[in-house]
Amino acid sequence: MSLPALSPALPALSGATVWFLTGSQHLYGPETLDQVAAQSRHIAAGLDGDATIPAQVVWRPVLTDADAIADACQRANADPSCVGVIAWMHTFSPAKMWIRGLEALDKPLLHLHTQANQALPWDSLDMDFMNLNQAAHGDREFGYIQTRLRLPRVTVVGHVDDALTRHRVGAWARVAIARADLRGMRLVRFGDNMRGVAVTEGDKVAAEIRFGVAVNTYSINDLVAVVDAVGGVAIDELVDVYDELYDVAPELRAGGPRHDALRYAARVEAGLRQFLTDGGYRAFTTNFEDLGGLRQLPGLAVQRLMADGYGFGGEGDWKTALLLRAVKTMGAGLPGGTSFMEDYTYHLGPGPQRILGAHMLEVCPTISAARPTVEIHPLSIGGREDPVRLRFTAAPGPGVVVGLCDLGDRFRMIANAIDVVEPDHELPRLPVACAVWTPRPTLATSAECWLTAGGPHHTVLSTAVDVDMVEMFAGMTGTELALIDADTTVRSFVGDLRLNDLHFRLDRHR
Repeated sequence: MSLPALSPALPALSGATVWFLTGSQHLYGPETLDQVAAQSRHIAAGLDGDATIPAQVVWRPVLTDADAIADACQRANADPSCVGVIAWMHTFSPAKMWIRGLEALDKPLLHLHTQANQALPWDSLDMDFMNLNQAAHGDREFGYIQTRLRLPRVTVVGHVDDALTRHRVGAWARVAIARADLRGMRLVRFGDNMRGVAVTEGDKVAAEIRFGVAVNTYSINDLVAVVDAVGGVAIDELVDVYDELYDVAPELRAGGPRHDALRYAARVEAGLRQFLTDGGYRAFTTNFEDLGGLRQLPGLAVQRLMADGYGFGGEGDWKTALLLRAVKTMGAGLPGGTSFMEDYTYHLGPGPQRILGAHMLEVCPTISAARPTVEIHPLSIGGREDPVRLRFTAAPGPGVVVGLCDLGDRFRMIANAIDVVEPDHELPRLPVACAVWTPRPTLATSAECWLTAGGPHHTVLSTAVDVDMVEMFAGMTGTELALIDADTTVRSFVGDLRLNDLHFRLDRHR
């Protein structure tokens, strides 16, 4: 689908729209319907003016019959800027009128269970007021038909003046934008995935059906040709940017003994950016086993492209690349950051148990606690020159770690609620960026559940996006979600996996 231009990689969230549909019926007469229209306009305008909702909320005329409902849903489908539909039954809208429209709707649906008034006018309450303000009645009818049609949707309950209500509507809108961004997205793999690895494999046709992402491979030397053609001016400009944004190691600065390595890293970044821009790609993968004519494994370039919103996966892991892109889009502009990640090693005691996550090079600086440093260190795999990279530790805060795997008959997302923490000690000899976190509920329970679910070792770590948004994304894309949080036990988690397996095998239409 068509979304606003990438700038440079993430869609301009303000360019998306969500349609506000209000249900009623002709039984109440024109005077009541005029009041319904005025009140629903007021609620839509309140949502549209809220800064936490990153899409324009577009009010549509009140719907009172099946033909108008079907037409509205089909028009929403056809509008390339519309990423989702909010529906509210202001009065009572007989739900059989909605069947044809809801069956045709191909945009995410949010059922807003609200009402125009926040408090009841106890002293003046009469049947005229009751007949007009009966969303508590009408939305139950609407909820039934959504369930009868087995529609995936998000339900938000609360008055629109409530900050929590608006926050949840805004979170849904962000996820709807991410879902729209994936549909038609192009992802380029430079070479294949790492040899002998199982979890980075997957069905790319199924991914295009499920998520709308086209995954295609180019030879690494197709990229090398673009990298080698980068001119000196572009390299100079990037080197100046590095000096401005980061603390560059003395050996890499102009006049230093390894300045040429920094200039080559800049060459790779400029070439990779050009390749992605020219091809319209929003996500990519690399593989240290397939570097062709590259002198370094791309490190600094990948980190900076992730910071701009591109999806990325190491060792050819295209599933994590598309997931990273989606989470980046959801969290755009929110506090915190989002990065490609890998569970590397544990601290099992003494003291609190921790997970230390990192990768060979590719951790996004949006999660950094402080100004990153630009450094160069040996890399024992890949057989190339020492690569340049950004080095930092992640800022503390609540977050989520999400992985995506292919089970053969479906995709499964595994999500773990975490708390990113400061490292317990300095890490003077660790040559890469890293994050340290405490998984909920405990490391032992989290790890046992993750392994039982077949969770991948490559993940997306985010302190910008929460579990609620991940759950919305799974629902919008028809993807199984296995959630590990503070309330999880191994026994309950295993039971949930068994029920999920039965559900997804029976529910083939998903």
